[in-house]
Amino acid sequence: MFKKFKLLKWILLGLGSIVLILFLFGYWFMSLIPPKEENLETTQVKELPYVSENIPLFRGKILAVVTSTNKMGSSGKNTGYELTELARAYYVFQANGFEVDIASPQGGNPPVVIDDDDMGAFDFAFLNDTTAQTKVKNSIAIQKVNVDAYEAVYFVGGKGAMFDFPNNKAIQNIIRNYNQSNKVIGAVCHGPAALVNVTLDNGHAFLKGKTVSGFTNKEELLLIPEAASIFPFLLQDQLVASGASFNEGEMYLQKVSHDSNLVTGQNPWSVWIVAETMITQLGYNPKLREITDEENAIKVLTVFNKEGTASAKKMIEKMLKDEKRAINRTLIAQHSLVAAMKGDIGQFFEIIGLVSFTKKMKEAN
Repeated sequence: MFKKFKLLKWILLGLGSIVLILFLFGYWFMSLIPPKEENLETTQVKELPYVSENIPLFRGKILAVVTSTNKMGSSGKNTGYELTELARAYYVFQANGFEVDIASPQGGNPPVVIDDDDMGAFDFAFLNDTTAQTKVKNSIAIQKVNVDAYEAVYFVGGKGAMFDFPNNKAIQNIIRNYNQSNKVIGAVCHGPAALVNVTLDNGHAFLKGKTVSGFTNKEELLLIPEAASIFPFLLQDQLVASGASFNEGEMYLQKVSHDSNLVTGQNPWSVWIVAETMITQLGYNPKLREITDEENAIKVLTVFNKEGTASAKKMIEKMLKDEKRAINRTLIAQHSLVAAMKGDIGQFFEIIGLVSFTKKMKEAN
């Protein structure tokens, strides 16, 4: 009996020690993440020089298309268009002299997904922008769009796009028309779902032989393991089945493909470059823009994945010390959790080390 009691005592002590270690680690981990910037939610367009100052003369109009679907199939999970994927592109287009109209399959006020962890100044400014909100809440029904009025079309992501973009005849007509007119076609994340069923007048699939990017199978299945049964298809698989060459980047990092008049991006972190690449394809040099702290974090993570920890730390030191640029530690920390979800504990601790190093460098400078 005494031996059993002693064994139980050591088991309880061991479990208690584990709980304590986990608690202390969690406390330390949270200390690495900076508090949210105050008053960001009240950001106004006039406070963003990129959008409010030195705007070129009117260059034309761009159509942004968002989903009208608010549920992920039979799963009952809420969905809609991703606010960040609309807002950031909207302001890039606007800052470069283009007026933006917003359309959706059903018209009216489309469902929106707002992820508080991803929201930045431009996203909150969009919510506070009376003109932008009027446009999105009164989106044009896609079948009523005057196709000839626009120089380009941009398909916004959001998981709802997987349901109401692929078989929409009006969307297919716009893509076919713009392809034949050599107008610019852009799409990001799940937005490329608009491209998968488009057939050209010659009978060929629009995507045949084209290089594209979009939300990858790995990205989809990590977040939603049952995705193959929820969605009509996995986007990467369907893009390939439609004849495309899929250009896959690292999970949840920026990746953009530019194939003639078609510009596509892998995920929300690709939006800025997709929009600016569309401006380039339209024949203009994109207006200079201050790179966001989120984009700087993505650059650090990209170097980490390609070259390792030492190179990533050198980049962090250069950005913070020499270039006085901000780095979004929260985004780097999120990627440590992605590593943990993938079961790569070694990478988890390496990325945590980058977060800690970034905090120390920030405090030292």
